[in-house]
Amino acid sequence: MENKEISRTLKLLAQLMELHEENPFKIKSVANASFKVDKLPFKLKDKAHDELDKIDGIGKSIATKVIELFNTGGLKELNDLVAITPIGILDMLSIKGLGPKKIIIIWKSLGIENVGELYYACNENRLIEAKGFGLKTQEEIKKAIEFKMASNGRFLYARLEPIVTQYQDLLIKLSNATKILVTGEFRRKCEIIDELSFIIVNADFKLFTDKIQQIEGISNLEITDNSIRFKDENSLSIKCFEADETTLAYRLFETTGVNAHIEKVKALLPANQNQYATETAIYEAAGLSYIEPELREDFNEISLAQNKQLPSLITYADLKGTLHNHSTWSDGVHSIEEMAVYCRDTLKLEYLGLCDHSKTAVYANGLSIERVLQQHEEIEKLNQKLAPFKIFKGIESDILSDGSLDYPDEILAKFDFVVASVHSNLKMDEEKATQRLIKAIENPYITILGHPTGRLLLSRSGYPLDYKKIIDACAANQVVIEINANPLRLDLDWRWHQYALEKGVLLAINPDAHRNEGFYDMNYGVYVARKGGLTKEKCLNAFDLASINTYFKNKKQTL
Repeated sequence: MENKEISRTLKLLAQLMELHEENPFKIKSVANASFKVDKLPFKLKDKAHDELDKIDGIGKSIATKVIELFNTGGLKELNDLVAITPIGILDMLSIKGLGPKKIIIIWKSLGIENVGELYYACNENRLIEAKGFGLKTQEEIKKAIEFKMASNGRFLYARLEPIVTQYQDLLIKLSNATKILVTGEFRRKCEIIDELSFIIVNADFKLFTDKIQQIEGISNLEITDNSIRFKDENSLSIKCFEADETTLAYRLFETTGVNAHIEKVKALLPANQNQYATETAIYEAAGLSYIEPELREDFNEISLAQNKQLPSLITYADLKGTLHNHSTWSDGVHSIEEMAVYCRDTLKLEYLGLCDHSKTAVYANGLSIERVLQQHEEIEKLNQKLAPFKIFKGIESDILSDGSLDYPDEILAKFDFVVASVHSNLKMDEEKATQRLIKAIENPYITILGHPTGRLLLSRSGYPLDYKKIIDACAANQVVIEINANPLRLDLDWRWHQYALEKGVLLAINPDAHRNEGFYDMNYGVYVARKGGLTKEKCLNAFDLASINTYFKNKKQTL
């Protein structure tokens, strides 16, 4: 075992000892030994065991640990600490700027146990209220997590949006192309991007190839006659395809959809033909209605296109209001009035659904019953002031472990609508998690099932569910299912939208906004809703004010 490995092992031991608040003198001794071992000008493995304790910074206790490492390859003390530490907490130790002291607060005070939850907490501004944290520290942690995520070579769609524009500008300069088009996964609006793809039109491809190779940080370069692939300094995979005006439409078609979609359409096209004026012309030549890029996933879009049954997909402009949002009453950044005025004057929406956290969410300053009543008084005054714009009285009520909600019926009855969500005990097996949600769905006061699986993309898969049973229960109880538009969630997954729509379930594109800027996340919700085939008629917050007001009243009349 080399010195570096010994040093890393001792460092981890010191960190875990600190996490579990052991003797500070022992912690300091182990941490100091880790530092000393790393700087030694000789290899410990070359020294006799009885000489180790005489080395500066080691001593008898550390020497015993080093000998145990040599003999067994591990440390029992370290293994015991690892066994009682959640794996997500161990992952946090690898994040730059996060030491044991801060992790103790994150873990013990905020109840956060993995990197994904921590990243989500940064987005919701939850860290700035914790002892020893501030806005600057929160932003540094967020950037460090993003760097860690990027090292895996997979990226959230939202994170790549500004990078796409930067790459288009760069590629134009490098290739002298007339234009650069985005294709592939990004054009299909996939929630996670493994490769960013571009079409370079009318370029000097040889010149472009030569220049790309000169850029610092480029790796894994692959060059063919009409494409080039590489990884940039952030481990983002980039692929560029060559085209001219005569082949552009066909190149765009054959690089956008998944392979199965492309091959099925090609089988319907005339042989040896790759010059079309537009993609619409390609699909027409195949006897199909035009299939939007988001749908080209090889579900049933081709059969729908053959039968002229493709849905008219929802757009952002179809949204009339926003539901599920948090104000300063719980863990939001802006007041109710600030959010309402922003929705009315900047976003030109007709209504705001306010859904601050319920009383169980102590970590998010959840509302006690008394504060619920006080908030309702404020909303009533604001509705008089801001009319005809309307603020609906909602709540994000926690679904408890047994499937019940955390307010009594007489309080739930006071809300215009109720979003019910799971925020705790996420480790149930599929049967228990499914039954928990079904019991909640059967509660007559629930209007919307919030972020159904609790997933956090690239970091937490969410609790296992029998999706069909959940969707069937929502259909039977007239419960809307949320498409949580936060780009970290995008939950309900778009692959289940179609089943929900077939069962007659309405969907709602909810930003889960904790500040005014968060309303724009509805764009990402629209993207995945389109992938799932959602139309404006089946989206709750595409209802105008009069229609959604009637919907909420009718729902309450059935109680």
